[in-house]
Amino acid sequence: MNAATKHADVFDKALVYERARQAREAGFYPYFLPLQSNEGSEAVYQGRRILMFGSNNYLGLTTHPKVRQAAMKAIEEMGTSCTGSRFLNGTLEMHLELERQLASFVGKEAALVFSTGMQTNLGTISSLLGRNDTAFLDKDDHASIVDAARLGWGRIKRFRHNDLDDLERQLAMTPDDQGRLVVVDGLYSMEGDLAPLPELLEICHRHGARVMVDDAHGMGVIGGGKGTAAHFGVTEETDLIMSTFSKSFASLGGFIAGDEQIIDYVQHHARAMIFSASIPPPNAAAALAALEIMRSEPERVEQLQRNGDRWRTGLQELGFDTGNSVSPIVPVIVGDDMVTFGMWRMLLDEGVYTNPVVSPATPNGRQLLRTSCMATHTDDQIDEALEAFAKIGRLADLI
Repeated sequence: MNAATKHADVFDKALVYERARQAREAGFYPYFLPLQSNEGSEAVYQGRRILMFGSNNYLGLTTHPKVRQAAMKAIEEMGTSCTGSRFLNGTLEMHLELERQLASFVGKEAALVFSTGMQTNLGTISSLLGRNDTAFLDKDDHASIVDAARLGWGRIKRFRHNDLDDLERQLAMTPDDQGRLVVVDGLYSMEGDLAPLPELLEICHRHGARVMVDDAHGMGVIGGGKGTAAHFGVTEETDLIMSTFSKSFASLGGFIAGDEQIIDYVQHHARAMIFSASIPPPNAAAALAALEIMRSEPERVEQLQRNGDRWRTGLQELGFDTGNSVSPIVPVIVGDDMVTFGMWRMLLDEGVYTNPVVSPATPNGRQLLRTSCMATHTDDQIDEALEAFAKIGRLADLI
């Protein structure tokens, strides 16, 4: 080959990437913001107190004394890491106890704990999808579900969001000799709407499809805290229930729950588990403590629902479009990238933290501010945030 030949450089895409730099220079870069502290419903950013309406700490348990104490005790007794995978030297009795408690809580025979929620989906879905299988994914499914299906050997089909006719049409077109796995979010993380599980399960059972529900945002939030399947009374019919510890469980990690034989298979085939270090003792202890609080303090879930209703109703009464939200996750539909980023910046200056989300992360390419309530928000905090939204909404000509 001629020495003067110009070779393509894998770094070229990075060298010409300007979007983040331009946003930083314009003062509209909303990501990777370093908080000085985050005490649940309030945080400190650049020395200023701000109201946190952009967190997934739905039950406010990250600062609960029992959760903190459990994590500290675990560090004192077992250290900061297991330094190995669950498959080899990294399984603790605490992991097994956590799995037993989680399975009991969600109403399944067995559960399996992974080191992150992302890894839970990557490991579970990819291990179940063989060459003769097809995954059917809602178009609003979380990115971890999409990536997990890509890692498997099977085919991938996407159906329109919550469009059961579209799902049934695609299932009916699939040859009978192909396995079928339908994966949906229970509570969708951007727009706060629910998957229609009872009707979806009926269709899937009619076509011999198994169903997995990602309840990262539903666990601790609906169904008395037990998630979307419990909310609809279809836990038994739902084959697999997944959730993460980084939301209501105030920790880091994730789990999949289902029939014991299926969980045993995943445990021995999920590369995301076999080749990753296990969840550290303080994280497992924090998740166990959070689960105990969910059981002993059901009023937290009830308060979360009241706060979510107050927040969503307040935004709607101001004239904002909150989409199809029926949960404490409430989107404010904006419809323009720059207006979205501008509102985020002005709200932050007013002392309210939100999450601006634009394509490709949003459903149907919509631009929105993702907001969410916690059980620990007070009425005064909600009202203060609504006043800020009223002021900025008028300036942005949205209300």
